[in-house]
Amino acid sequence: MKLGFVSAILDSWTYEEMMDFASEHGFECVEAACWPQGKAERRYAGVCHIDAEKVLTDDAYADHITEYSKEKHVEISALAFYPNTMDGNPEKRTSAVEHLKRVIQASDKLGIGMVTTFIGRDQTKTVEENLEIVREVWPPIIRLAEEKKVKIAIENCPMLFGTDQWPGGQNMTTPVIWKKVFEILDSDYLGINYDPSHFVWQMMDYIRPIYEFKDKIFHVHYKDIKIFKDKLAACGIMAYPLDYMAPKLPGLGDVRWDQYVSALTDIGYDGYTCIEVEDRSFEGSREKIEKSLLISRNYLKQFVI
Repeated sequence: MKLGFVSAILDSWTYEEMMDFASEHGFECVEAACWPQGKAERRYAGVCHIDAEKVLTDDAYADHITEYSKEKHVEISALAFYPNTMDGNPEKRTSAVEHLKRVIQASDKLGIGMVTTFIGRDQTKTVEENLEIVREVWPPIIRLAEEKKVKIAIENCPMLFGTDQWPGGQNMTTPVIWKKVFEILDSDYLGINYDPSHFVWQMMDYIRPIYEFKDKIFHVHYKDIKIFKDKLAACGIMAYPLDYMAPKLPGLGDVRWDQYVSALTDIGYDGYTCIEVEDRSFEGSREKIEKSLLISRNYLKQFVI
């Protein structure tokens, strides 16, 4: 397995600075943020280390991205863009889908062959209604991915944290839904970007699905979650998740990383594994942010060689 990180945490770094950091500190890969230019609507969104549109229109820029990656001996595991492709607002939905298509095309042009994203959700509709939206929105995306031979890995984050995502969240994520989505979109180019942390706060088993969906795990995240049991006891699971949990660095939360990596080795997973930092205890300065990645790297090195 190759150990890297999701680049979104280095939001004020240039592409070159981000790759320099990865190279200098022994990271083997990066999942490169590819949001469109413009104001971010939420935390960790809006970061653009690789401009997908420019990749498609500027061959010199595309060559530079590839050559710099090779020069620094840091692979790009995937181009990352996590929007709501099934937003209830038609304009937002169209914008998200169109940029996702550009990211797929850019991943092909750069020879990466992987895009990480969300399946999405209209939070005002039922799961059954959203599955009908999947049938409407996603087949053209999958056709493009198949044409370009670019794998799409959807992450299992419900995107349900506060009032703007209530009540249904902005992404469909559970294993029972994965089965239905994979039946609708029956393609070898659609799989999972597996993150155990999101299952923890939903009180779900984060190990068993690794075995069940072993052929669909295309990419892996390392992020931890800490459940505050006193807060959970006071507010219950129907509260906003951030009322009783917090994202943490790997090893500082409730995920059993030995069991998680062990399960990945059981299924023969030997692909990209990326640290995702969303721990607010390590914000506020460039030094703290860089330290968060190094602490995570040092902890995970006991499992990932």
